[in-house]
Amino acid sequence: MKNSMSEFKGKVAFVTGASRGIGKAIALQLADNGVHVIVNYLRKKAKGEETADEIRSKGVKSMALKGNVANDDDIKRMFEMINDEFDGLDILVSNAASGVLKPIAELTTRHWQWAMDINARSLLPLSQYASRLMTQGDRKGGHILAVSSIGAVRAIEHYAAVGASKAALESLVRHLAVDMAPRGINVNVIQAGAVDTEALKSFPNRKTILELTAQRTPAGRLVTPEDVADVVLLLCSKKAQMIQGQTIVVDGGYSIQA
Repeated sequence: MKNSMSEFKGKVAFVTGASRGIGKAIALQLADNGVHVIVNYLRKKAKGEETADEIRSKGVKSMALKGNVANDDDIKRMFEMINDEFDGLDILVSNAASGVLKPIAELTTRHWQWAMDINARSLLPLSQYASRLMTQGDRKGGHILAVSSIGAVRAIEHYAAVGASKAALESLVRHLAVDMAPRGINVNVIQAGAVDTEALKSFPNRKTILELTAQRTPAGRLVTPEDVADVVLLLCSKKAQMIQGQTIVVDGGYSIQA
């Protein structure tokens, strides 16, 4: 999806977990529309740099930043580097996610806290820092988007800790939206259906999930990372100015069926 290049040209975006999968698709989509994109990654520097190189090949600026979004010191350091390099921010996409897939009887407090810290709590400091950069100088606001999953509202086998963290994420988005709307910042969350990414490979029943989801989806296919990226672009456009604090479901109609 390409929007009016002039609307996005020169804007600055920070996408967490952008070295692969949905995050990478979002980063490339924004770059295709003239946005300078900062790529966050956690472990694989080569993948992060590779994505940054792809972004730069589109004629915009990019940098790859290593950092754990569950670590407040890492978040602070990354935003300081963003401000030094770009002197502000227009778009934040909180996409990085993690968690343990285990039966409820095997879940520990550590598993629970890990999922909550990365998938939900991280959005709070990310948004706090981002909102400051979105309102400094001549900037008068921006867009904050989080990526959730259908597990926030549906029970999925072995997904209890991750699903609960995604539900907390969606709740936090609503509170952030009310707080930040007066400053010209839109905050929304995209709830994606099953997407065949590298992350899904950790599911013991991955093949069954994909087959059943494809069969049950009215659109006749699985959601792709590019489908999610298209919605990110829409929500960052002027056409979405009055969409605030919403959970936008991107699942081809899967969740509307009984």
